[in-house]
Amino acid sequence: MVRVGQRPTPYLTTRSLKRATGNPKQVKSLMEKITLENIRNFCIIAHIDHGKTTLSDRILEATRAIDPRQLREQTLDAMDLERERGITIKCHPVSMMYTAKNGKSYRFNLIDTPGHVDFTYEVSRSMGACEGAILVVDAAQGVEAQTVANTYLAVDNNLEIVPVLNKVDMPSAKVDETARQIEEVLGIPMDHPLLISAKTGLGIADVLEAVVERIHPPATRKGSPLRALVFDSVFDIYRGVITYVRVVDGCLKAGDSVSFMSSGITTQLKEVGIFSPDQKPIDVLEAGNVGYLVGSIKDPADIKIGDTVTSAKDGATERLPGFKEVHPMVFSGVYPVSTDEYEKVRTGLEKLHLNDAAFSFHPESSVALGFGFRCGFLGLLHMEVVQERLRREFDLDIISTHPAVVYKVTLNGGEVMEIDNPVHMPDPTRVDHIEEPMIKATIICPSACIGDMMRIVLERRGFVEKTESLDGTRVILTCILPLNEILIDFHDMLKSVSHGYASMDYEPHGYQESDIVRMDILLNGEVVDAFSCMVHRDKAVSRGRQICKALSEEIPPHMFKIPVQAAIGRNIIAREDIRPFRKDVTAKLYGGDVTRKQKLLKKQAEGKKRMKEFGQVNVPQTAFIAVLKGTATDE
Repeated sequence: MVRVGQRPTPYLTTRSLKRATGNPKQVKSLMEKITLENIRNFCIIAHIDHGKTTLSDRILEATRAIDPRQLREQTLDAMDLERERGITIKCHPVSMMYTAKNGKSYRFNLIDTPGHVDFTYEVSRSMGACEGAILVVDAAQGVEAQTVANTYLAVDNNLEIVPVLNKVDMPSAKVDETARQIEEVLGIPMDHPLLISAKTGLGIADVLEAVVERIHPPATRKGSPLRALVFDSVFDIYRGVITYVRVVDGCLKAGDSVSFMSSGITTQLKEVGIFSPDQKPIDVLEAGNVGYLVGSIKDPADIKIGDTVTSAKDGATERLPGFKEVHPMVFSGVYPVSTDEYEKVRTGLEKLHLNDAAFSFHPESSVALGFGFRCGFLGLLHMEVVQERLRREFDLDIISTHPAVVYKVTLNGGEVMEIDNPVHMPDPTRVDHIEEPMIKATIICPSACIGDMMRIVLERRGFVEKTESLDGTRVILTCILPLNEILIDFHDMLKSVSHGYASMDYEPHGYQESDIVRMDILLNGEVVDAFSCMVHRDKAVSRGRQICKALSEEIPPHMFKIPVQAAIGRNIIAREDIRPFRKDVTAKLYGGDVTRKQKLLKKQAEGKKRMKEFGQVNVPQTAFIAVLKGTATDE
C-alpha cells in the first residue's frame, strides 16, 4: 500500500529567480505576481512526537525556503527550551514559494503548531490564520488523544483537513489499521492516503501537491477596508512589539497609520514583512497573506491576541471574530529570591504575557517569601515552561509555590468567591460549601491496561463515564476527574502502567461540590502561608505527613526543638520534630555532687524554652524549592 515517494517538484525561490534573471527587480516583480488564488495558508497538527516539526523541516527543504547549509533539525523551533525538550511550545509561521505540477507558482504560508495539551490555545490561534490543516498521524502508534482533540478543533474552525500517515518506513508501521482508525474515529475518508516518512523525505512531494489541490485559497472582500487578525506577537528590545497578523481584507504597507480596534491604539507602521523563515521586510502585505508588522508600540500590554488591525482613517467598523477566551486552570506563586529583583520579575512576566495570552499574573505577598506574583497557567507543563523562560531569558532566580486550582466557595449568605490561593480562604464557619473544577479526560491505552487505568482514575476521585474500543488492541476511556488530582504525577502514572503507550487529552467540565479543606503548615506554632494548600479531606493526612517529613529533612537544626505540624483549622493532623543542637554543658564537670549537673541542665532547658518562645525559625530558600519539588514528585 505504501507508494514510492517522488522527488520534490521544481521550486521557485528568490535565489533561483535571481540566478535566472540576474535582475533583483524582476525577481521582486515575479514574487509579487502571486495572486490570491495561488495562496495557501495551512498549519500542521498532530499528537506530540508524531512528526509535525520534522515534516515542516522537509517542506522547507523541498521548497528551498531556507539555504540548505542552514538546515538543521527543528528549524522552526527558535527557543533553546524547545530544542532541549524536543517539543514545540510556540507556533512558528513561515512563507515559501512552490511551483506545482500544473506549472503555476504558489505561496505557502505554513504555521507549525505545538502538540501538547497545555498548548492547545496556541493551536487554536494558528488555525484562525489558516484555511487548511495537515493532520499528521504516526503509522506505528495510530490515533492518539491529541489527534482526536486537534481534529475536532480544526473542524470547529472550518478547516480542510489533509490526513497524512507518517513513519511508514518503520517496521512497526500499521498503515491499513491506522487508516481505518482515522476513518472510524475521526470520520475522515482515507480512500487515497498520503504515506510519508518525514525523516527520509518519502512522499513529501505528494503532500505539497495535496496542499495545492485540497486546501482552498483565502477569501477576501474586494474594496473592503483593511482588516487583519492578530494571532501572535513578540517583544524586541530594539524595535518594540512585533505583531503577527493574517491580512483578511485590504493590505498593509510601511508608512500606513493603523489602529488596533480593541485597545484603540494608533501607530504608524515602520515595517511589514513575511517569515522566510526569519523576518523578511516587503513593500506590501496583501490580503490572504500571513506576516508581521512593526510600529512604535513599546508597551507589551497594548497588544491583545485576537484583536483586529484596521486603518486609522476610514477603517473598518466590524471586528473580525477573535479567539475563544481561555482562562488559566493552574495557579502558582512566583517570587524572586532577592527582593531587589521584584521589578525585574514584573518586567519579565509582562513580556512573556505579550505572546502568551493564556498566561496571567497579578501581585501578591507572602510572610515567608515577601513580594511576588500569583501566576495562572493552562497546565503543569505550561507552568514549567514559563518559569524556565523567566530563568533563562531574563536571568532571574525565582521560587515557585505549590500549584493550585480555582475553587468556588459559597458563603452562608449565598455569596460566591473564587479562590486560587489558600491564604484567601474565608473562615470555615462562614462557608456553606466548596466546589472544585472538574475535567473530562480522554485516555487512549492498550486493552491490557484498562484495569490499571480504572484503578488510577478511582484513586484520584474520578470515575469512568464511557469505554470504547479503538481497535483490537486499544480502548478509549472517557473519564471525569477533579483537576487538582491530575496536576502533579497523573500523566507519569499513566505512562508507567501502560509502558509508555497511553495518551491523554482533557477539557474543562464545570464544577462539582466536594469536601475541600485548607491545610496549613506550622513551624514552631507559626503558620507559613507559602506551604498552605487546598486538599480533599480524605487525603489531607497523607499530604500533611509528606510535607512535614520533607520540611524536617530540609530545615537545618536550630538551638531549640522545632515542631513541624500540619493542621486543618485547630486540629493537628501530622507532626515531625526537628531536633535542636545540643551543647554538653556538663562536659567541664567532673566528680562531685550530681546536683551540680542537674542545675546546669535545668538552666539550659529554661534557656531553650525562652528561645523557643522568642526565637524565629530560619527557613532557607533552598528548603522552599526542595520541599515544593519533593512534594510534587512524591504524591
